[in-house]
Amino acid sequence: MKKGLWKSLKQKSLGRGLLLGAMVLNLLFVSGCGQSASAPTDTKSQSVELKLAHFFPATHPAEKELIQPWAKAIESATEGRVKITSYPGQTLSQADATYDGVINGISDMGLSCFSYTRGNFPVLEVFELPGIKYVNSKAASKVAWEGIKQINPKEVQDTKLMMVFTTGPGDLYTKEPVRGLKDLKGLEIRATGLSAKSLAALGASPVAMAQSEAYESLSKGVVKGNLGPIEVLQGWKQAEVTKYLTLTPFLYNNLFYITMNLDKWNSLTPEDQKAIEAVNEKFFNEVAMGLWDKQNEAALKYAVDEKGMEVINLPQEEQEQWMSLVKPIQDEFIAQMKQKGQNGQEILDKVKSLADQYNKEFQ
Repeated sequence: MKKGLWKSLKQKSLGRGLLLGAMVLNLLFVSGCGQSASAPTDTKSQSVELKLAHFFPATHPAEKELIQPWAKAIESATEGRVKITSYPGQTLSQADATYDGVINGISDMGLSCFSYTRGNFPVLEVFELPGIKYVNSKAASKVAWEGIKQINPKEVQDTKLMMVFTTGPGDLYTKEPVRGLKDLKGLEIRATGLSAKSLAALGASPVAMAQSEAYESLSKGVVKGNLGPIEVLQGWKQAEVTKYLTLTPFLYNNLFYITMNLDKWNSLTPEDQKAIEAVNEKFFNEVAMGLWDKQNEAALKYAVDEKGMEVINLPQEEQEQWMSLVKPIQDEFIAQMKQKGQNGQEILDKVKSLADQYNKEFQ
C-alpha cells in the first residue's frame, strides 16, 4: 500500500516538473527569440528629414508664402515624422540642375521650372505654348495640374510630383509703345525658350539673357523691352526702365514644379503619404495656383500708380493676327509628339479644353 502511494506521488511530482519545465522554456522563448516573433518594428515610421532645393531668394513669396508654411503643415500632418528643410537661392542645386539633383539624391525635393531643361519634358511644353490664352495664374496652374494628372506623361514618373503651378500670362514691357505688329517689327526684346520663338514669329528680335541682366540692358538700351510676368516690373524693378505695358495673355506661361525623390517617397508609410498628399492639395488650391496673381496685381498697381506706365490692350482683331502667326509653333509641337509616338493633337486639344473651362471659372 505504501509502495503504491509512493509511486503515485512520484508520478505527480514528475508531472509538475515537466509542466514547470515547459513554462520555463516558454518564458525563455518569449524573452529571447520571442522578440523577433513579436510585432516587427516598422522602420518606415521613423522620422525622415528632407532637403528641398530651389533657386528663389529667401525673401521671395515662393519661399515665404508657399514653401515654409507648406513644410510646417507636412510636419504637423505627419506628427513630426517628416521634416523639410528648404535651401533657397541655389545653395544646394542650380536652377537647371534641380530636377536631376532630386533624381540623383543631391536633394530629396526640388522646386524649379521645367523650361530650364528644355527637351527633357517634351509633353509638358504644351502648357507653355503660345496661342493659348490664360486669364491668370490660377487658371493656368489648374490647367497644368489637372492636365498632367490626365495625360500622366512618362517624363515625370521618375520622381513624385507634389504639385505644379505657373506664372500665368506674361506681357510685353517696352520703352516704346507696342500697339500692333508694326510696332513690334525688329524690336529687340529680352526672351528665352518658347517665348523667343514666339517673338521671332511675330517679327521681333528676341535677345536671350537672364532676368537678372534685363534691368541693366533695358536701362542702357541694349534691349527695348522684355516678355514675362507682370511681377518683374516691381520684383526686378523693370518699371523703372520701361514705359509701356502691352497685355499679351497668349504669348507666355512658365511652369514650375515641386517634386520628390521617388525612393524617399516610397520609404514613407502609406499613412504619411496620404497625409502629405492632402497637404499638397490644400496648398496648391489655397496658395500655389494663385501665388503669381498676388505678385502680378501688386506689381501692376506699382507700375501704373507709382511709375506711370501706360497699359495697352490689343484690339481683338490684332490679337487674332498675332495668334495666327504663332500657330506654327503649336504645329511643330504636334509633329514632335508624333515622332515620339504621342498624339500631340489630342494633348493640345485637351489643354485648350481645360483652358476654356478654367478661364471661365477663374476670370
